[in-house]
Amino acid sequence: MQDTMDFGAPAAFGMHHFYVDIPAGPRDAVRIYEDFGFHGDEHRRETVECRLILARELWTRIRDDARRDFNARLKKKKMGTGTWKTGTVKLDRFLGRELCVLGWAAEHASPDECLIITQKWLALRPEERWWLYSKTAAEAGQDGQMLRGWRKALYCALSDGTHIRLAPKKKPKTTKKKKTG
Repeated sequence: MQDTMDFGAPAAFGMHHFYVDIPAGPRDAVRIYEDFGFHGDEHRRETVECRLILARELWTRIRDDARRDFNARLKKKKMGTGTWKTGTVKLDRFLGRELCVLGWAAEHASPDECLIITQKWLALRPEERWWLYSKTAAEAGQDGQMLRGWRKALYCALSDGTHIRLAPKKKPKTTKKKKTG
């Protein structure tokens, strides 16, 4: 069995994993990063992408449900469990994907909507969360792409739908045809 740390992240240096940067300031945003490790790069350079910057108030609303879910699954595999603490918290690459799906859905939410979002997220199987991650990351997986496609759709799918505001379609301007003849 391989050595792990925090939420199942490989302890070996340079391996693919996610990490959450939780600042000490109680109002500072939380950042979720994907660290691809060395990817077989002969120059031994790591590739890291910020996947999400989440307001601290929203993070506070989703973190406990994510922790409980992840730890229950890690226990089933007889692995150590993790906790959210100030600083860097590492996650297994699959758990990191799932956390991004939850965070992407919550980034558009009000704090009150986060309960509904986490309950619907918990109802998804891990494989469904991974699929949602792959679709979203391919189109809008960077931290600054929060208003695009699948990223916005996650909020619509996992919230209760009462606060969704979609702009009405503009009717195309019609021009009157001149009568001929």
